[in-house]
Amino acid sequence: MPQRLKKQYQETIVPKLMTQFSYTNVHQVPKLKKITVNRGLGEASSNAKALEASVNEIALVTGQKPVVTRAKKAIAGFKIRQGMPIGVMVTLRSDRMYAFFDRLINLSLPRIRDFRGISPKSFDGHGNYSLGIREQLIFPEVEYDRIDQIRGMDITIVTTAKTDEEARALLKEMGMPFREQ
Repeated sequence: MPQRLKKQYQETIVPKLMTQFSYTNVHQVPKLKKITVNRGLGEASSNAKALEASVNEIALVTGQKPVVTRAKKAIAGFKIRQGMPIGVMVTLRSDRMYAFFDRLINLSLPRIRDFRGISPKSFDGHGNYSLGIREQLIFPEVEYDRIDQIRGMDITIVTTAKTDEEARALLKEMGMPFREQ
């Protein structure tokens, strides 16, 4: 399954993008570099179960064990001390990245209620795309009966593209369902 998207990239997407942007070298064509999945957990400081559940969920969805992120400094207003766990994140590269991206665009995103496509405006100016998901139930791996609370996550897709236009063309060719303006 992960090889399907990689093969499609090499056989059809690279030649298409080379003619579209008139690249002279194959290595100029933008490609996926990494995908990071991040979940901030404000309640992790008081609820240890929430942290454990999130680690298990993200590991189930991505196929890789996430890292627990900790507070860099204390913030009294949020009742956070330095070193407290405040979230989980995972960085996916190569085959796991392609497998996760394939499942995200073909299985998970279409399962969102009233889904009309994702916003084409969430690029950062350097060819990277960020996407926020409100609930983890869109992933088929997550069972409804096993979750204690609905939590969202942020997914950032990092590409080697220099501009947003190149990155948008790459993601669109890979099957990302962008909403029409």
